[in-house]
Amino acid sequence: MNTSVAEKLGTVPLYERLGAAAGIERLVDASIDGHMRNPAIKARFLPYRDAPDRLAELKQHLCRFMAVGTGGPDEYDGRSMPEAHRGMNVSEAEYMAATDDILNAMDGHGYDRALRNEVLAILYSLKEEIMRV
Repeated sequence: MNTSVAEKLGTVPLYERLGAAAGIERLVDASIDGHMRNPAIKARFLPYRDAPDRLAELKQHLCRFMAVGTGGPDEYDGRSMPEAHRGMNVSEAEYMAATDDILNAMDGHGYDRALRNEVLAILYSLKEEIMRV
């Protein structure tokens, strides 16, 4: 079965369709850049500009988390979503702003609507683990 047929049948893992490790890294970089410009959430992310080691660690965790969650070969050894967001009291507006940034980053990198919708479904599945914890 050639790749295009496999993709149409949905047998290629989302991880691969996102561009594997390199694609996920580009997506995470663009999403964080969007978060730092987004008036609704930039206050949570701008401090990372002054802490490049912490920013690199955050991006690494996000890349691994996303790779594992999309069927990639990585292992995620970071905190769970509730643990990572505990005490942040993320509002629904903030959650939606972050979601929009991720989808905008995907759009900017040429991912089609179907792929963006798959990622959106994953983001929505995490909503209750992140908001107001």
